[in-house]
Amino acid sequence: MAKFSSKELPEGVEGEDQKYLKKWGDKLSDSTRYAKWISNPDEGADHDGQSLVTRNHDVIAQWAEERGARPATVGGTEHGDTLGVLRFMFEDGDSDRLEEVSWEEWFRTFDERNLVMLFQENLKNGNQSNFFRFDNPEREDA
Repeated sequence: MAKFSSKELPEGVEGEDQKYLKKWGDKLSDSTRYAKWISNPDEGADHDGQSLVTRNHDVIAQWAEERGARPATVGGTEHGDTLGVLRFMFEDGDSDRLEEVSWEEWFRTFDERNLVMLFQENLKNGNQSNFFRFDNPEREDA
């Protein structure tokens, strides 16, 4: 897959995603710019191990729920009344510093920070993947 830019957007990107990429696309990491852009829950990877990227709330919530993950923030990283570093709390993961938050709070922060989620559905071997990373065109801590 070719790296996209604000001038050459990925195929099928429309609406709010298109506006976002025209504004921020060139400032995203190379890993994000080489990933397949996903705009709705009906889209997915072309093959196991493929990196995907989205801003779509339904895609993110579905990915998390399929893995038993809940929206969370890292305790002690808050900015006043704003959530701190965003993460997911996995049932079988180390969650000592994580604090569960509502999807509403989590997505409000995600959108305010102009984040995108880089993720995988499956590893190359076909097993479900829990890999995710947030990319911020303004390079703040996500």
